[in-house]
Amino acid sequence: MFMGEYNHTIDVKGRLIIPAKFRETLGDKFIVTKGLDGCLFVYPKSEWSLFEEKLKILPLINKDARQFTRFFLAGAAACEVDKQGRILLPQVLREFAKLEKEVVLVGVANRVEIWSKINWEQSMSTYNDDMNEIAEKMESLGFSI
Repeated sequence: MFMGEYNHTIDVKGRLIIPAKFRETLGDKFIVTKGLDGCLFVYPKSEWSLFEEKLKILPLINKDARQFTRFFLAGAAACEVDKQGRILLPQVLREFAKLEKEVVLVGVANRVEIWSKINWEQSMSTYNDDMNEIAEKMESLGFSI
């Protein structure tokens, strides 16, 4: 399970160090794709396979299903960790998530999210105001604390 928050920087070539704690579970090769909320999602190969299977069973005749599938698969890239613990993030993914220099890597159960530091801080600043309301809504999804 992924958890925790790590601050790192992307170098001028687009390389990013993956925290050792995350590399233990991700392995040397994993998938990075566009995520929701303007971040990138990082999946170990095993989790990516499960995600792909869910995408495959979506009905092809449903326009939303086609767009949803394209969103995640079109920008997906297999990344490999180099000897320094870095990956090269494709330009299209860096642009999508507005990743420039400072980034935040966040463990979120079965995946890692990569955020621009500015977007992460903006997102987190609203959490305190909204979290009680969100927690109440989680009950309708079958989750309670």
